[in-house]
Amino acid sequence: MSKDGIKPQKDLEPGLYEQIPHFGWMVAGFVVVVLAALTFYLTRHSYEHVAQNKYVGPGQCKKCHPKQYESWEKTRMANSFSVLRPGEKAQEKRLAGLDPSADYTHNESCIPCHSTGYGLVGGFVSIETTPNMAGVTCESCHGPGGSYAGTVMALDKPEFKTPEARKSGLVYPPTEEVCRICHNSKSPFIGADYKFDFVERVKLGTHEHFQLKYEHGR
Repeated sequence: MSKDGIKPQKDLEPGLYEQIPHFGWMVAGFVVVVLAALTFYLTRHSYEHVAQNKYVGPGQCKKCHPKQYESWEKTRMANSFSVLRPGEKAQEKRLAGLDPSADYTHNESCIPCHSTGYGLVGGFVSIETTPNMAGVTCESCHGPGGSYAGTVMALDKPEFKTPEARKSGLVYPPTEEVCRICHNSKSPFIGADYKFDFVERVKLGTHEHFQLKYEHGR
């Protein structure tokens, strides 16, 4: 015991000041280096998470299907959002009991069927902020491309198999059920006795189907 009453370190209970073995310091140093390297990698190689139900926009589809894109741009579906503008389809609106001079571009009852992915991740928000998602785009019929466009289906993977893309969320070919989400008697432009002819509507409203360079295992 020292004069000031403090017990010397060597007299303390054994085990409290055990020395760390040399190999322990080596392991600790290795762990520190690995963590530092991992932190550096993650900060320099950050990426956006690809979500199954995320919409990516028709521009992503255009990269591999330019002819289909150009054909689609001329279709009724591609330009369906313009119907909501004042003065557009005036006669049809009058017959449906709608005001031809009214602006329906922000009407939540109309937008879902005149845009793509409204209210969903990556989908239409407003004509001001997401004009590329206005109208019935590729993903309205083929499903949100977040998990297959640019990944399973990509320019650097031209020989991918269609079944693989389907498993990832691709809807191909589009089904009648997809169309009936909007083509039904709830539309103000048609009556209660409306009958949807899927085969005929596909011919009238969709893009031209060009022969692809690759068969994709179909």
